[in-house]
Amino acid sequence: MAALPIYLDHHATTPIDERVLAAMMPYFQERFGNAASNAHEYGTVARDAAEEGRTRVAALLGCKPEELVFTSGATESDNLAIVGAARATEGRGNHIVTVRTEHKAVIDTCEALKKHGWQVTFVDVDESGIVPVEAVASAITKDTVLLSVMLANNEVGVLQDIASIGTLARERDVLFHCDAAQGLGYLPFSVRDLNVDLVSLSAHKMYGPKGVGALYVRKAVQVRGVPVPQMTGGGHERGFRSGTLNVAGIVGFGMAAQIMKEEGPAEATRIGRLRDALRDRLLDALDEVRLNGSADRRHPGNLNLSFGYLDGARLLLELCEHVAVSSGAACSSAEPGPSYVLEAMGVPKDWAAASVRFGLGRSTTREEIATVGDVVIDTVQRLRERSPLWKRKLAGKPVEW
Repeated sequence: MAALPIYLDHHATTPIDERVLAAMMPYFQERFGNAASNAHEYGTVARDAAEEGRTRVAALLGCKPEELVFTSGATESDNLAIVGAARATEGRGNHIVTVRTEHKAVIDTCEALKKHGWQVTFVDVDESGIVPVEAVASAITKDTVLLSVMLANNEVGVLQDIASIGTLARERDVLFHCDAAQGLGYLPFSVRDLNVDLVSLSAHKMYGPKGVGALYVRKAVQVRGVPVPQMTGGGHERGFRSGTLNVAGIVGFGMAAQIMKEEGPAEATRIGRLRDALRDRLLDALDEVRLNGSADRRHPGNLNLSFGYLDGARLLLELCEHVAVSSGAACSSAEPGPSYVLEAMGVPKDWAAASVRFGLGRSTTREEIATVGDVVIDTVQRLRERSPLWKRKLAGKPVEW
């Protein structure tokens, strides 16, 4: 069997940590009980395990365990937060403010609400991918009931000023939702310090299992009936999200969160150095390479580059024989055309079409980064040798790229 390519697509998903898998295994077999079956030991063992997982995830966020609602992942959490908050506040206003570069789970949910009479303002970002706090402030009106801004962009890794936006939301008495699926554990994050009301997160972005996530709901917001549940049928999760709990998944989520809390900051420093080494090497070795997104305010494992005068599809196809990377978010992979995130940042379509997202993670080594550098340089140079566009550029002729 041929060797698998080096994995640098950690923004799409992360491999489950062996410690997480070990913690989960008993709950598939001998501890298989339903956490809602409180009359016997099988159920109470499952319930206690789920509550331990809840406590561990809460510790990563700096919240109370009872402020967490377990879901199937960040997409469901985004839907529950946005639609649930909208339905709960219909009497106060009908306006939502978000950002043009948000995850599709936020954008598509807001677009769906527009069909039911809601007004949505998509605030623009600057060329580095950052949304100015002043622009967010200007977008808020007397009818605004919800503001949604992500922690770290899943394509270009840009970090938004969540603290300042949270302060603004609290001053204006607007609910504040943050999709923190990317970067949580690598980046400092405290629900109290950031003034967030609702936070979406997902286990599989932090070396936990797929199919389990959570929504943080601030206690003061819960007592106001936010969010209105989107799944009913049994009243699980204090009525916010009915359905039999994924006990094994929650156990794994909890272990993944505990590991991130203990090891995440040091890990972020390590992969940030590897990311910078790869960036510097590629920018030094190759001409006409563009860094997409802020150089400073970004996820430590994210590197998004555009390579000029190349067929982007061919570049990605050849790179993926040796290194697993992507041209954008996995959630948008079925959509043709350049990334909507890069378009919102003002990146020209030709450059956006030749972009590559490198996502470093826990298992990434220095040796792998050296190999990836060799592969990218060799592939780009080889493709440019065959590129009529590159030849015209070298000859000083105008290029319609």
